[in-house]
Formats: sequence, C-alpha cells, structure tokens
Amino acid sequence: MHRRKLAAALAAVTATALIAPPAQAAATQEIQWRQCFDTVPPGFPSGSERLECGSFTAPMDWNNPNNGKTITIAVSRLRPKNGTAKSTVFTNPGGPGGPGRTMPLIYLDRPKLSENAEIIGIDVRGTGASSNATCGNVNPVGVTDPRDRSKANLDLLYGAVELQAEFCQTKSGELGRYVTTDQTVKDLDLLRQVLGKKKVSWLGYSGGSWMGAYYATYFPKTLDRIVLDSNAEFTGPWQGVFDAWGMGFERRFRVDFLPWVAKYDNVFHLGKTGEEVRQAYERTRAKLAEQPVTRPEGVYYPVTLDLLLRGSIYDKYNFAGAAQTLAELAGAVPAQLTAQASYPDAQAGTAYSIVCNDMPFRGDRRYLERDAARDGAKWPLVGYYQIMAPCAFWDRPNVQLKRPTGIGVATTLMVQSVRDPATPLEGAQKAHRNFNNSVLLTVEDEGDHGIYGFGNECVNDIVERYLVDGVAPTKDLTCPGVPLPVPGETAKNSLTRTRELATQLGW
Repeated sequence: MHRRKLAAALAAVTATALIAPPAQAAATQEIQWRQCFDTVPPGFPSGSERLECGSFTAPMDWNNPNNGKTITIAVSRLRPKNGTAKSTVFTNPGGPGGPGRTMPLIYLDRPKLSENAEIIGIDVRGTGASSNATCGNVNPVGVTDPRDRSKANLDLLYGAVELQAEFCQTKSGELGRYVTTDQTVKDLDLLRQVLGKKKVSWLGYSGGSWMGAYYATYFPKTLDRIVLDSNAEFTGPWQGVFDAWGMGFERRFRVDFLPWVAKYDNVFHLGKTGEEVRQAYERTRAKLAEQPVTRPEGVYYPVTLDLLLRGSIYDKYNFAGAAQTLAELAGAVPAQLTAQASYPDAQAGTAYSIVCNDMPFRGDRRYLERDAARDGAKWPLVGYYQIMAPCAFWDRPNVQLKRPTGIGVATTLMVQSVRDPATPLEGAQKAHRNFNNSVLLTVEDEGDHGIYGFGNECVNDIVERYLVDGVAPTKDLTCPGVPLPVPGETAKNSLTRTRELATQLGW
C-alpha cells in the first residue's frame, strides 16, 4: 500500500485521547501530591512509602503554546525523612523515553543523597503515565534474522521497518510530532518553575545524559549541579550514538562476558576459553535457526538469543542468568525444554519520536543495507541490528535543536565506564572534548551501563561530594571498576531496577 494511503487508513484508528483537557500550562499551577501506592509492594526498598506522585500540564507545542492543546506530564518526588531538602535533583533513567517515576527509590540506599535532596522522578512526554506516544505495538526487531542478507529477507526486514515508521507517526497522532528534545527540556524547566525552584540539579543516565546536556544548553542559568552517567555522544547526532552499538556490545561481549563464562566452565560447560564459548554461541544460534526452542519465558530463535545476550551485558550481575540460558539452549546443562491506562509500547514510541524527530537521518534503504553488512561482519552480535532504522523512512517535522557546547553551563561531571556497551567510551570522550567545563570520571576495567549509586564506592563518593556537598571536581579523574561477580552473586541495585519496580507496580 502506498505510504500516504496507509497513513490515511491508519488515521481512522489513531488514538485521540492524547490531548489533555484544555488547561493553562503555567508556572502558577500546583501539583497535587499523593502517595504513589497505599501499601509498599513486596521487594520494594525500605522508605518506598515516602514516594509521592502527581502531574502537571504543559503545552503540546511550546512553539505555539496558546493554541489550547496541552499534555500531561507525570512526576514523583522523594523527600528526606526530616522534610528538609537542601536541593532538588531531577533524575532521568535514559532510553530515550524511559519512564522515570520509580527512579528516586533506587537512591534510598544512598542516604547522603536521599536525606539531603528532594529527588524528582519524571515520565517525560510520550512515556509512562504522561501523555503517550505509541507505535501500535509494531516492532520489526525479531521478525527475521538480520544476518540473512538475501534480497527476499532484506525486502521483508526493511519493509517492516518502513511500516513501523508509518505506524509510529500515525498511531501517535498529533502529539508524536512534538515528542522531541527541544519540547521536553521546556517541560522540564516548566516543572522547575511549578516547584518554585530557582535552580535544580540534574542526574541522568545514558539517554538522560543527552537530555541533561540539552537542558543545560537551553537553560544554563537554572541548572546547579549536573551529573551525566554512561554518556551518549550528545554533541553529535543521534545516528552516531546508535551506530556505535555494534562495536560497543561486541567489545563488552568478547572482553568481559565470554572470558567470564569460560572462567566458570565448571558451572556452564560452554568452553574453557572465550573463543570456545563464542563458538558454542554460534553453534547454538545455528541450531535455533533450524529448530526454535520453547522455554517458559517464550520461544527462542537466533534473534531471541542475540537480544538476550545484548540485554544481559549492560550489567555484570546479569551475566550468570544469560550464561545459564545459553548453556541450557546449547545442551551443555540439563533443562526442561519443549518444541495499564497507557500504551504498552509508550517507551518505544517515545524513543523513536525523539530520535527521528530531533535530527535528520543520513541515508536511505541502500545505505542501511550497506551499513548493516559492514558492521555485522565486524561485530556480529549486534552489528546487524539497526535499532533506529525507522528514522530513514520518517516524515520529520521542522525541529532545529540548539547545539550543546557547554558555554555558560555549570560544571558537568560525566561518569563513564571504559567498556560500556550502549554508550561507548569513545563517544563520551568526544562529548567531553566538545562540552565546555565538563569533567570526565573514567571507571577503569568496567563495562556496566549505569555506575553511580550501584556499588562503586569511589564513584559514589565523587558524585555525592559534588551533587550533595557542591564540591566540583577541577580535573578529569579515574576510579577502579567493580570486579565481575561469581555465579550466584546478585547486585543490591542497578539502573534496570527502576523499570523492574515500575513493571511490578503496573506503571
């Protein structure tokens, strides 16, 4: 079907409930705070009952704020037990598009922060309990194996990608065109005003480093202390950020994961060297292509195995679970195998909207085919996957972002592990060079994505000395990483815990 005809057909079922009732989105509105839940759910950290939730309204289009169209932004706050906060810290878990209202809870075991600051969690526009973007649950990742470069398979793959772009833009309705970094940072500064704060601080991870850098660029006088952890290359285009995934994940896979599995061959029986384990992965992947396997959590195809490994190497404490599943699929260890009031894909819809709306995409389908073939040959674990390929088919609105330079911005502390798979070191170093008054804290011999607050006391001390005490580092620093765990050892906390808590709540 022609693209315009498809758009017209889908428009008939476009969600229309994304526009909140007309409201005057102004700094004079008040957030009606309430407890986020009546009873603390099992497994939540002590102190969770203090988390409060609320919402405020913002213009759908900040460039035309008086047209009467508004959206809802859902937020949370965690205040010190004594009620006295020395500062207010906005937090963001990344994504882009990750819902953030549960994020303050992960700092309950960082009392220096949580007992001195009011910590704000935010479901940015498009995601969570805020007005939602959506792709209609259309997701081409997994429909076919991207390693298969036959014309028939590429037609299927990129046809699905183009269809996804159409669904994302049509199903999100008018709102989708305004889910951008430019619009979101203006929501954030409105929140600051609604809270009655002259200045706030920022603590953002991954895609939250991008958002924080742009928030500082648009409103340099209203940000006090800025911490960016696991940095996207925010001084360049989004396309480069995701193009780096193949290299970043392959490095983490080969340098950390594979040798770790080999070290515990007595547990996983996949090989005594990293290369032997990699070959076991390749054999298992090939077997799954011939005969998929059903497990309690779902059906495993080659793509499913790749996504399991990709997701697991963000955090060292997920290595054991991924290795165990790989071992069971490989037959190396025994296993029993047989042949909310929001859109469930709001996070994906928000991510595609932000990335594809923010900046032009360089290239077309032929570019995508060449790019995947080149990167996949070098970095086969993730290199064939092009997460943001729908941007090549996106009908982009006229968005002109300011360029983040750091000029006039407060000291920005960037925290970065050397083998971060999703936001590689090289991109963080480039952003550091191009962002004035930034200081880079490099975490050596470490590959986790998300460092502050998750067990590295050297990093925790440096970040809190700045974020809480106001002592800004004057030069680049290094910290040692946390050693890889033994199988069975679990983390007390991690960046992924925010999403786990939200899922448990049904948010």
